[in-house]
Amino acid sequence: MSGERAEGRGGDRADDRADDRGISTIEVVIIAPVFFLFILVLVAFGQLVQGRGAVDGAARDAARAGSIQKSGDVAMAEAIKAAEADLSDVCSGPVTVLKTSQGFEPGEFFTVEVSCEIRGLSMLGLDVPTRVSGTATSSLDPYRRAA
Repeated sequence: MSGERAEGRGGDRADDRADDRGISTIEVVIIAPVFFLFILVLVAFGQLVQGRGAVDGAARDAARAGSIQKSGDVAMAEAIKAAEADLSDVCSGPVTVLKTSQGFEPGEFFTVEVSCEIRGLSMLGLDVPTRVSGTATSSLDPYRRAA
């Protein structure tokens, strides 16, 4: 009887190994695409975070570029130029710069809102709107350059 039990155990182990053959291949086939998609989503959200920082920086640069100009028209032109230069490689569409402050007199503030469409999730083929905006304010320099 003891010989039969030992023989039965050995046979069970061989059967178990035969049943497990190919399981790791199936696991890789199932898990690899999920893991790859997870990495792509992380990269896309990283681009969104980087885009948010870039838009905030562009708003700051646009407000400063406009605040040192002599007239309101030139200030907006320089603010737009600064924002577009900062966001040329970040945005997938046009850059919008709006002046949200009143007037353009010494001692006042020059406030702009910069917005654009960030690439983000579109690289995954997902049509998710990712319009990001940032606002910045800079005081008008009393010693602005002459016209």
